[in-house]
Amino acid sequence: MILTLALAATASGQDKKPAYPAMAPFEQYRMADRDAEIALARTAAPPSISADADVLVLGKTGYETAAKGTNGFVCFVERSWTAGLEDREFWNSTLRAPNCFNPQAARSVLPQYLARAEWAAAGATREQIIERTRSAFAEHRFTAPEPGALTFMLSKILVTLGTTTVISSTRMPPPMTAMMTG
Repeated sequence: MILTLALAATASGQDKKPAYPAMAPFEQYRMADRDAEIALARTAAPPSISADADVLVLGKTGYETAAKGTNGFVCFVERSWTAGLEDREFWNSTLRAPNCFNPQAARSVLPQYLARAEWAAAGATREQIIERTRSAFAEHRFTAPEPGALTFMLSKILVTLGTTTVISSTRMPPPMTAMMTG
């Protein structure tokens, strides 16, 4: 037990420098096939939800609506800059993470994701994105998640480092939804 804790402490103290210190050309963050991005976004939630959700795709200046839904949910494929502001993978141009927000999260959390995408598309540095995010919270343009806000991230497809991985249902943990914690 003590050895495990010691190894964990050593590992956590290792190199915290960014794995991707600068942004790649913005086109590398986009998916060439719009229909493939729509399909990937819809894998985040059960079909009974994603079939009637708005779907966003990453365009040249940020996310844009590719399919209009009727249930208030919004599905999209996250990019690396939606990770923590100090995350080592912040500028990883190959990360694709399907996500689907319920109406409460779409109103209160999605604006942060949309703004970061616009800032990244405009060429903002990580430091500029951090400062703009802090200012937006201070000015109450960004808010804490609304009560009941949640996100579905149930996709069995993970796209990163230039590869696509399909997670076997025999290895997949039971479906879970994560409450937004802000």
